[in-house]
Amino acid sequence: MSWWESVYKHSPPWDIGAPQPEIVKLVKSNEIKVGRVLDIGCGVGDNSIFLAKRGFSVTCLDIAQLAIEKGKRKAKEQKIKVNFLVGNALKLDEYFKKASFDIVIDSGLFHTLDDDERSLYAKQIKRVLVRGGSIFMLCFSDKEPGSEGPRRISRKEIEETLAGIFVINYIRDTFFASKRHKEGAKAYMVSMTKTEDA
Repeated sequence: MSWWESVYKHSPPWDIGAPQPEIVKLVKSNEIKVGRVLDIGCGVGDNSIFLAKRGFSVTCLDIAQLAIEKGKRKAKEQKIKVNFLVGNALKLDEYFKKASFDIVIDSGLFHTLDDDERSLYAKQIKRVLVRGGSIFMLCFSDKEPGSEGPRRISRKEIEETLAGIFVINYIRDTFFASKRHKEGAKAYMVSMTKTEDA
């Protein structure tokens, strides 16, 4: 059993039982506009269910089958249609055609990747996005003290990995809601746009 499967035997710290507040804000401000969404590293699908309730066509993908099973049950209980898939975000080309999505959401995946996985991550996302499509990425910030939990990410690392593939609209300070952080963990919200064909 993989580490990711094992953590979903219980309720991991990032499984807060609700969508991330930052995702909610982006929808309510109409920054994330209704369209076809891919939620990568979706966990039990709270962000996806939130989006589907608001008219988005949502596909969510996670490497942990147990997380996907929990998400399917949650969506069924709420009578919400979400396409749940078990899969690897570094192999999106195995599941989706080019330009399949208007929006990609990453809430807590990027900061789990090794250095050598990041460029593949970016290329895979670029491939599945339409021209003019957007990616919204929420990741732990290097401003978060201590070493417990996910790896911290710097603005420089984000720019070095992603600026050559997407147009970075902004990198702003925010918080990642977690059961281990009363006020949330310091994080970055990154908004990016695909401006050319893959």
